[in-house]
Amino acid sequence: MPLDKSVLLDFLKILDDELNEKITLVAVGGTAMTLLDLKPSTVDIDFTIPNEYKTAFDKALVNVPHGFKIDMWTDGFVFSQILPDDYLEKSIEIAKFKHIVLKALNPIDIVVTKIGRLDDRSVQDIEACIKRFQISKSQIENRATSTRYVGNEDIYKSNLKYILEKFFEGAQLEH
Repeated sequence: MPLDKSVLLDFLKILDDELNEKITLVAVGGTAMTLLDLKPSTVDIDFTIPNEYKTAFDKALVNVPHGFKIDMWTDGFVFSQILPDDYLEKSIEIAKFKHIVLKALNPIDIVVTKIGRLDDRSVQDIEACIKRFQISKSQIENRATSTRYVGNEDIYKSNLKYILEKFFEGAQLEH
């Protein structure tokens, strides 16, 4: 079932009522894109959360029947990438509830995390971020080189090169 922005926010309002402390959630992937109005909906819910808040979030989640597929990483780890420490401050605030501060990854961080598992949908998402937020080749290169990839670095570099060539005519990957 596709989840649009209102469904995501309604779910988090309910979850907020189950919390007894303040936490910060950072939406990533399609969830972030939906909250940033880059796509109408997402198929699952993806977050990275500062590790200090994970236990409280997990406890609240157990108490809220939801039926959603929720993927969670901690401390800027997203899919197979580890974002630089400033990911949290660069993230865009979407909403504040009583206990939850909801943010979405900065679009440049959405791009570099989607490069890691480059499939057709990821390419479309990357294109949407580049166009809507006017992200430059150098911004992508700089952020990608400061993001750590868990796995075969050559695959990530190859995916990065592909994206730069696809969206920035004549782009050469600098070493």
